[in-house]
Amino acid sequence: MNKPKTDTQAPAMDAITGKPMPKPIPASTLVIFRDQPGQKAPDLLMVERSAKMVFAAGAAVFPGGRIDDADFEFAKALGHTDFDEYGARIAAVRESIEETGIAVAVEGNLDPKRVLEARDALHAGTVLADICNQFDWQLELEKLIPFSRWCPPFAEKRVFDTRFYMISHDDHQAEATVDETENYNLFWSNAQSVLDRAEAGEVKIIFPTKRNLERLAQFGSFDEAVAHVKEHPSVMVSPNIENGARKSICASRKALAIRSLRSRWTPSSAVSRNSRNGVRQRRTSPRCNPFSIAAILWFTFSLSKTRRT
Repeated sequence: MNKPKTDTQAPAMDAITGKPMPKPIPASTLVIFRDQPGQKAPDLLMVERSAKMVFAAGAAVFPGGRIDDADFEFAKALGHTDFDEYGARIAAVRESIEETGIAVAVEGNLDPKRVLEARDALHAGTVLADICNQFDWQLELEKLIPFSRWCPPFAEKRVFDTRFYMISHDDHQAEATVDETENYNLFWSNAQSVLDRAEAGEVKIIFPTKRNLERLAQFGSFDEAVAHVKEHPSVMVSPNIENGARKSICASRKALAIRSLRSRWTPSSAVSRNSRNGVRQRRTSPRCNPFSIAAILWFTFSLSKTRRT
């Protein structure tokens, strides 16, 4: 695995096929810090995604998701001219409420019952702008610190251009609760502990999460992380693919394509005759349920890095 390429624009060409990349889906993720007095490293809030999700199924990730049109519209309504940047920040705040029940970068009455009401309203389809108006909440978007930005250099069904932000949340009384829709669990842990658990096979993490955790593990506090970001501003990260990894990826794609064709043309059930007793029996042939190619790509990157180290 080569050193990730950094830039300000999403990749224009597929690193595997050389064909033009589709327009990536804008997404936003929030790294929520909780400093621990007397300890060397702050805790970070992570959620574990449902195994039924298409992207990063079963993986431990930071709260986040795709940026909705309503987020961009809210950014415009608040008077921001950089709609992409502030729409992403609004999405990060919204996703935090939806997935963890914690409202960050929000000024106003944050009584737990009110936050849960806001969460239920978001799940029901109410946009964050209307909730802020109803609850007299003011967003403090400048509290979100840009940390990183990732976009893969290969075309799949879903290509995400994801912005990562950091924010401090030292209210230890605020209880994070899992939404039980996209995620099945959440936990607080410092970055190195998550890496150690992933190495031991206790949790699953995808490549961007691993790389960001390795970077976050350097910091003993939120302030240290902010100081680091000031010296190294957020840029687009797009991993390079070595020839060996490219061959592995192409082989994986070919194998998945064959499996997909087999499942398409093989009937889900067939009738066979038992040669011993002549009784007609119904057997069920396995349906193809291939892993997401994106997950295989991240695994290939991680394997290449592991072999080097």
